[in-house]
Amino acid sequence: MDLNEQPNRKALRLKGFDYSSTGVYFITICTQNRRCMLSNVVGVDVLDDPFVELAPHGKIADKIINQLDDFYENISVDRYVIMPNHIHLLLFVQANGPSRTSAPTSKQHSTVSRFVSTFKRFCNKEYGENMWQSHFYDHIIRNREDYEAHVRYILENPIQWCFDELYSGNS
Repeated sequence: MDLNEQPNRKALRLKGFDYSSTGVYFITICTQNRRCMLSNVVGVDVLDDPFVELAPHGKIADKIINQLDDFYENISVDRYVIMPNHIHLLLFVQANGPSRTSAPTSKQHSTVSRFVSTFKRFCNKEYGENMWQSHFYDHIIRNREDYEAHVRYILENPIQWCFDELYSGNS
């Protein structure tokens, strides 16, 4: 490859879609290098129901998620799970809703990207370093069945942790 050529990257967002429009969005945010630092999944053998025990970094993420829910009038967090190296969230967005005056942005409405960016920035400030991958994954929820499938995915994610390629048995 010529050193002046830039590799073609796959677009992360749906081209032409307005991410400030009314809808539900499934978001996944991963830690830098997928480091397991947010939580521990406890009870992952056959006899125990797994649950997530937050580590100090995960407690900060949890606090910020709940604070950001108050900052935005048009965005609310429906469900989320903080896994050892990633977070899944379901966000409800109401189109063109104004931000509250205490919101961290000056825009009249908030997009999904702005919400995620603000979340990362607030967490990093408390962590004292960048803990997140630069990008995030999103999925636009299309219907009731899609919504219910993603709620189940969030609820069952701790059960699936032991099958994750990054599972180490102590995270």
